[in-house]
Amino acid sequence: MFAKGQTVIQYMEQLAPKHLAVPDDRIGLQLGSLQKEIRSVLVALDVNDEVVEEAIAMGADLIVAHHAIIFRPLKQLQTDTPMGKMYEKLIKHDIAVYISHTNLDIAEGGMNDWMAEALGIADGVPLDEVHAEKLYKLVAFVPAANAEKVRTAMLDAGAGAIGNYSHCSFNVQGTGTFLPQEGTEPYIGKPGKLEQVEEVRIETIVPQGIRNKIVQAMIKAHPYEEVAYDLYPVDLKGRSYGLGRVGKLREPVTLAEFVDVVKEKLDVPHVRVVGDLNRKIGKAAVLGGSGSRYVNSAIFRGADVLVTGDIDYHTAQDALMAGIALIDPGHNAEKIMKAKTAEWLQAKLSDGRYDTQVAASQIDTEPFRFM
Repeated sequence: MFAKGQTVIQYMEQLAPKHLAVPDDRIGLQLGSLQKEIRSVLVALDVNDEVVEEAIAMGADLIVAHHAIIFRPLKQLQTDTPMGKMYEKLIKHDIAVYISHTNLDIAEGGMNDWMAEALGIADGVPLDEVHAEKLYKLVAFVPAANAEKVRTAMLDAGAGAIGNYSHCSFNVQGTGTFLPQEGTEPYIGKPGKLEQVEEVRIETIVPQGIRNKIVQAMIKAHPYEEVAYDLYPVDLKGRSYGLGRVGKLREPVTLAEFVDVVKEKLDVPHVRVVGDLNRKIGKAAVLGGSGSRYVNSAIFRGADVLVTGDIDYHTAQDALMAGIALIDPGHNAEKIMKAKTAEWLQAKLSDGRYDTQVAASQIDTEPFRFM
């Protein structure tokens, strides 16, 4: 059995929830339809003509890419231009294109965590906070005899996480009253008779990203025909999410030695370096893609070096004066996401017993050639 397009994307959004993306980022379905079975998926960093030909050759129904193919609004779609021809080819072969960009960068277990892990950055935290997850208070009223079952369902679904603690809740007993109307089938009592029931008020914290999942788990476990519950926002700060990662290396190395690590682990032949190659590096920051504007964030976080792409001349000069080293492996270093995303998505589909196959693109989309 092959997975439907929406099912594949639901899995992708478990890895990289859309609400994590920075404002105005071009993510989501950009071309084609998900209303079909997906026999195979191609994961790519960029979508260019070579990648499209690769997708056609493998019979892919969907390309999951990191960089958008439609970054600016289209004023017209002419099929006699290079981009127009590529769009036409995708449409003719019924290949959908889905983009997971800054949401994949920011996600825990996503792009920047993969890069940090590869470079030996331990216990990395966000380099630049983008937002903190909104929290809600969920209050459910449950018959005392069913309180344990409902509470367990809520907490096992992810409710009650506060810092490094999980399964947190507050419970108080009281008396609930209700009068079932004609046509109801009450779990307790009879239509037309006022009931007084010993109930438990269960309170817990719910993160926005899994709010619906937790509410549904609570309703499914609840015995009442009509479930009484409250859900309201609170001012507590939830988990922080952000771009990049910064942390200590497992052991200090010289900048020259760290350059070799970057080249090997990110699979790049050359890097640009700013700083004294003999200086010791104990704390490092990494940010996939273009990170020039995050140099000050790296300095503020106490990093000795920032690994990021697309460093411009003046930023390099400022970093040199500020005393922070820079390593620029190029934007294409984000290609680490191809194999990692394909592996993650294939595992999810296999666990769901789907026959859909996922492959990482073998096309090198690096536009520069180093002479």
